[in-house]
Amino acid sequence: MELLDKLNWRYAAKAMNGEKVAEDKIERILEAARLAPTSSGLQPFEIFVIKNQEVKEHIKPVAWNQSVITDCSHLLVFAAWDTYTEERINYMFDLTNEIRGFKNEGWENYRQMLLSSYPNKDAEVNFNHAAKQAYIAFAEALTAAAFEGVDATPLEGFEPDAVDKILGLREKGLRSTVLLPLGYRKEDEDWLANLVKVRKPIEDLVTVVE
Repeated sequence: MELLDKLNWRYAAKAMNGEKVAEDKIERILEAARLAPTSSGLQPFEIFVIKNQEVKEHIKPVAWNQSVITDCSHLLVFAAWDTYTEERINYMFDLTNEIRGFKNEGWENYRQMLLSSYPNKDAEVNFNHAAKQAYIAFAEALTAAAFEGVDATPLEGFEPDAVDKILGLREKGLRSTVLLPLGYRKEDEDWLANLVKVRKPIEDLVTVVE
């Protein structure tokens, strides 16, 4: 029940008070994102942790001037691969073999299947697939933040091309997908802070097929 209590506590904070989040909490939130499942285990994204206030100030105007961008403690930028390449796929398979200490024939056959498929697809198709994987990690970070008692505000309201330029993402083969300011709510300036959380009833959301 503790996790559900935390999820009931969390909401998308619309105002933050600038208080810094302890680094050990940030590390655990990032570790939760790192441990997220992804398709074929490729983890086709990177996470940028923006602590620099000047960089936040540059991002704010291209993120609908939302105050949480500059008033948060840490701004996480989830950036997906712009496409799948042989080098990227091989890196993850080689890393797996190195960590596990052996090669598996079935695993190597699976590598070849991916190599013959993903790199030949349209880059935009690949980016959209990678972005979905980034969102899985984003969701894990959001849940971990709630567990840590840290407020988090999911943001899609920004200009990805502009954020990419500010952070030099395109040169790294990355594209921004979603932002996650982390910090602490400022209730006296947040219109959403004291409103009851509204979600669909479970029976309108879940269908059980037996």
